[in-house]
Amino acid sequence: MSEFDTNLDAGTVSTMQETDKKCPSCGGVMDFDPATGGLSCPYCGHVQAIEMSSEKEAAAEEMDFSEAENVENHDWGAQKKTVLCKACGAETVYDALEIASECPFCGSNQVMEAADRQTMAPGGVVPFQVTDEKAASLFRGWIRKKWFCPKLAKESAKARHFKGVYLPYWTFDAKTESKYRADYGKERRVKKGNEVKTVTDWYSTKGTYKESFDDELVCATTNHNQSMLMEIEPYDTAANRSYKPEYVAGFAAERYAVGLEEGWEMAKEAIHYKLSDGIGQTIRKRENADRIRNLSFQTAYSAVTYKYLLLPVWISSYKYKDKIYQFMVNGQTGKVSGKTPVSVPKVVITAAAVIAAAALMIWLSSY
Repeated sequence: MSEFDTNLDAGTVSTMQETDKKCPSCGGVMDFDPATGGLSCPYCGHVQAIEMSSEKEAAAEEMDFSEAENVENHDWGAQKKTVLCKACGAETVYDALEIASECPFCGSNQVMEAADRQTMAPGGVVPFQVTDEKAASLFRGWIRKKWFCPKLAKESAKARHFKGVYLPYWTFDAKTESKYRADYGKERRVKKGNEVKTVTDWYSTKGTYKESFDDELVCATTNHNQSMLMEIEPYDTAANRSYKPEYVAGFAAERYAVGLEEGWEMAKEAIHYKLSDGIGQTIRKRENADRIRNLSFQTAYSAVTYKYLLLPVWISSYKYKDKIYQFMVNGQTGKVSGKTPVSVPKVVITAAAVIAAAALMIWLSSY
């Protein structure tokens, strides 16, 4: 469901769908199961597939950015809201950015509407493929490879309770055409007396560079460590599924805190650096150049589309010497990132070894 909510009733239809699926065997509430890609009952073990009514539901639809800008409402805050559980009647206070969670009283799954604002529904979901048990195993393997992490920390580090959360991301597709100017240099060796020097001859060039971008990823949450989130990328966003509440059953999920227009500006900044590299490589190859300087270019964008996706992340932490260290696991690929304590003796020994090796090389080269 990738259309914009144009009023509160439409928002209720697209974002407040019942995620509780009763187990046909025992009547318990079923959760999404990363191991099977379907729904699983935690009480009796019954598993059932998530049905799709049409091929159109297979993946999120690309949305026209120029049309979206006219209707999206960015005037929403991060106020707390109270949600009434349909299953047991309990009232719970949630952050307004959270769109899925469990009732702490009865364990019922629920997807919640915004309190009093218009908002966009997720267009697609990249479902969890890594289980919490697998994430814990990957974490143990990851920390064992951290050379500067103290041995005791490696042996004692045990992940606290894993939190599976779907985080909001924008993806953008675009065609680009850039007009550029630059200087390129060709190096040559010149002998002057007994010395041989490198001289660079500089030339000017200009031209047009075209490149298309597919699923340029922009993180739309501000609630988590951005460097960790970048380290667990990439995601195979092409493997997304059209949003269905069953995919978030049993998991937390967040609404975007970075709006569509802001996300596009961030995407353009990332694309700019990629274009700079692409133009530079093109000039080097075409002109057989050794160096590039004074590169400037102006870019026109066309056929810009976007998707609003929920991507899976396992979040946990461990304790060492009364300090908490957080880490994350990509719920699709299993890639791990996080913080670890540092062993000062290991750092000193390693630095001393590097210095000694460098000194030895200098000494050997003098003979």
